[in-house]
Amino acid sequence: MSPASTSPLSPAVLSDATPESADASLPEKSRPSGAVPRWSSRTLLAGRQEIEIDHDGAVYRLRQTSLGKLILTK
Repeated sequence: MSPASTSPLSPAVLSDATPESADASLPEKSRPSGAVPRWSSRTLLAGRQEIEIDHDGAVYRLRQTSLGKLILTK
């Protein structure tokens, strides 16, 4: 099985998720321009302590510590 198929951030998972800052009641054109999408760490981690993020061929790890802090490493 390839790493992409086991990733919690696969396109299928993210296609169902909506950034928290997106106001679903407003059409996209009515949203403020330049608004930065906000994702919940709970959505990204999906109950896991650590996930891998592929960025331009480099793998980064996003990990939640026992104190609830997030650490991103390459």
